[in-house]
Amino acid sequence: MFIKRIGIDLGTTYTLIHLPKRGIVINEPSVVAVSVIDKKILAVGNEAKDMIGRTPDTIIAVRPLKDGVIADYRATEAMIRYFINKTLGGIRLFRPEVMVAVPAGISSTERRAVIEATIAAGAKAAYIIKEPVAAAIGADIPIGSATGHMVIDIGGGTAEMAVISLGGIVASTSVRVGGNKFDAAILEYIRKKYNLAIGERTAEEIKINIGSALYMEDKLYLEIRGRDIVTGLPRSLTVSSDDVTEAIQNELEMIIAAAKKVLQKTPPELSADIMDKGIVLTGGSALLRNIDQLITRTLGVAAYVADDAMLCVAKGTGIALDNLDSYKRSILATK
Repeated sequence: MFIKRIGIDLGTTYTLIHLPKRGIVINEPSVVAVSVIDKKILAVGNEAKDMIGRTPDTIIAVRPLKDGVIADYRATEAMIRYFINKTLGGIRLFRPEVMVAVPAGISSTERRAVIEATIAAGAKAAYIIKEPVAAAIGADIPIGSATGHMVIDIGGGTAEMAVISLGGIVASTSVRVGGNKFDAAILEYIRKKYNLAIGERTAEEIKINIGSALYMEDKLYLEIRGRDIVTGLPRSLTVSSDDVTEAIQNELEMIIAAAKKVLQKTPPELSADIMDKGIVLTGGSALLRNIDQLITRTLGVAAYVADDAMLCVAKGTGIALDNLDSYKRSILATK
C-alpha cells in the first residue's frame, strides 16, 4: 500500500517540506493573509509574505507561529493543509504520515496543538521530533554513537541548543531569540539612532545583506529607505554592518548565555567529546556573518556552520521519518 511520508520544519519564519527521495520540495514563508471581514484565508506562503506591511484595513497578514510555537491555531492548520496539498496535490487516495519538527523547549500543551493541527490538516498520523535532534540528523552527525555532539539551531523564532548522545538529548535549552528578534532589534535601533521608521522586511534585508555578529574591519554598507519620524516624509539613509552588530548585541548575548548553560549541564565525558569535535551551527540565522567566530571566542570551543544550515532541520525530519525504527528513541509518536 502506497502511503506518502512528509517531513515538515514548521518554522516561525519559514516552513520547509521534505519528501523522502526528493529532498526539500517547498521552502516558503510561514505567513497567512486573512480577511478581517469574514475571517477567510486569502493567501499562504510567498503570496502572503508579499502582502506584509502593504495590506488595506480589510486584510491582515499574520505569522501563525510565534517563538516556534502556535500562536494562531486556525491559521496554522490552514497553512499546514495548504503546504500538504501543494506537495501531494489536492486529490489523493491516502492520507500522508507527517513528521513535524518542534522546539525542544515546548510544553506538552503546545506539542498537542501541533499534533492536532497536523491531523486536522489531513495527516493520517503525526509524529513530533525535537529540532536539535532533527538538525543533527540533517547535518550528518552520527547521533546514535556513544560520543557527545553539540548542536545550536538558530531559527527565526527560537535558538535551540542540545548535547546529543546515543540518539537522545542529554542536556538542552531553548531561548526564544532568533532571526525575528534580530530584525526587531535592528528596526528599533535605526528608529532611535537615525529617527527613521522602517518596516520588518527592510530590517530583514539589512540583516541579510550587511549583518555581522562581530565588528568587521572591512565594513559593509547598505542604502535603505524609510519614513523620517520628525518630518513624516520619505528619506533614504546608508547604514553599516557596525550598526547591525551594535543593534543585536543583547540577542547574541542571550544565545551565548544559553549555550553556556547547556555546557555547564553536560557530563564531563561528553564535554571532552565536544571540545574534540566542536559545535555545529544550523538554522537560517546561523548564516549571520561571523556568528561561528563569536561562539568560538566566547565559549572556547570551535564552532562551525553546517552545510545547507537552513535546510538541516527539514532534511533531518525527512530522514528520521524514512527510518522510523532507527530513530524511535528520538521521536514522539502520536497517532
